[in-house]
Amino acid sequence: MGLQQFERRLERMVEGVFARAFRSGLQPVEVGRRLTREMDLRRTVAPRGTLVPNSFTVLLSESDRERFAAIEDELVEELLAVAEEHAEIEGYLLLGPVSVTVDTDPDLTAGMVLVAGEMVRGEEPARAAVVLPDGRRVALGADAVTIGRLPDCEIVLADPNVSRRHAEIRPAGRAPGATERYEVVDAGSTNGTRVNGLPVVAPRLLRDGDQITVGAATIRFEQA
Repeated sequence: MGLQQFERRLERMVEGVFARAFRSGLQPVEVGRRLTREMDLRRTVAPRGTLVPNSFTVLLSESDRERFAAIEDELVEELLAVAEEHAEIEGYLLLGPVSVTVDTDPDLTAGMVLVAGEMVRGEEPARAAVVLPDGRRVALGADAVTIGRLPDCEIVLADPNVSRRHAEIRPAGRAPGATERYEVVDAGSTNGTRVNGLPVVAPRLLRDGDQITVGAATIRFEQA
């Protein structure tokens, strides 16, 4: 699906003034095919899933680089998109954001293309957090954060209107390269949980700035 969309977008991109330059020789679509093939060939099984390259170098001959010059920026944007789409469709994991660099190799002849991929770990992203009424921040990660009166809850609220295990905030998944999303779930509390004044009757996806009300306490969610 990702490659088909990529091919259709590139066909539209090289129409008109660029069409003559791409009637023969290396086609931009072939670069996309080589990139996804590189991801498939270099995939590595890891404990949390299948890792694939996220940093790519595309090498072209001098003549093909010249032909591609007019659409190089657009081509790079399309290659970034097709790599992310391919990873999502195949369920691949990326260590960091996707990057694509196009360069010239004088040893290549017209029509040849080389794509080399590496797994490059990106910077640790800022973490989402909740801000408690007293100003304390609780960072959110891969585990659920429980709110309640019990001492073993991650967020303990000494409020008689708060149940022993009142609610929890948990990861809700993300797309490759996207920020982790979180949702709040009421844990069958006596007095219920609210987000921006509305009762939580099913898992509620949280957005930056949402106000979570538990008993008399209001907790603010901050998206990374």
